[in-house]
Amino acid sequence: MAAEQMPQKELVRDDDDVEVAGPGSDGEHDAPAVEELDEETRARRDAALARVRKLGDPVLRASAVAVDRFDDSLRSEIERMGALMSDALGVGLAATQVGILHRVLVYRAYADDPITAMVNPVIEWRSEELESAEEGCLSIPGVHVEVERPARIRARALDALGEEILVEAEGLQARVIQHEVDHLDGILILDRISREARREAMRSLREARDGVTPEAPRARAVASETSPV
Repeated sequence: MAAEQMPQKELVRDDDDVEVAGPGSDGEHDAPAVEELDEETRARRDAALARVRKLGDPVLRASAVAVDRFDDSLRSEIERMGALMSDALGVGLAATQVGILHRVLVYRAYADDPITAMVNPVIEWRSEELESAEEGCLSIPGVHVEVERPARIRARALDALGEEILVEAEGLQARVIQHEVDHLDGILILDRISREARREAMRSLREARDGVTPEAPRARAVASETSPV
């Protein structure tokens, strides 16, 4: 742990009860609700979600490798990730979620924002103030869990051209960046909750996979935070 990082909760990592789900696995995904989507948007969303690696895929537990070549191939990779994230109606996506072991993430915390790409991101400062909010994940369909994270962060990265960028974020933007950096380190939201909460999440996941209608989730303070990342 670097000196500038605040201590984090001990991660709970136990994949013994997880079944492998391939990129094309079906299942109920995240907000907005499927029934609220028009047919074209739903089809585009389903096609995008089919390309996202799901819980149980070993690549989600791998640590991504730093990028050292900033060429057309990388820029095409980032463009594809941004399009996939948008089609899947997510707010963030890490390269490992599509099976690429590059330290690359894309995000758009709010609908009116442009898509931002971060290459080799490093969170160099986290606030002592913590916030809890529900998070979903494109790789864990049908599951929302309460995750506590620093409320504000400062992150340094490179853009698609290799130029340095500095992002000072708070609220949902900070949460999304932290979530995606976790992915690049092989960490999932299930690792940041208690074992009891994890068991409940796995029950929700099985219900979603089996087509069982889960209980309505409790009201959320910020509706946009239910978007999967």
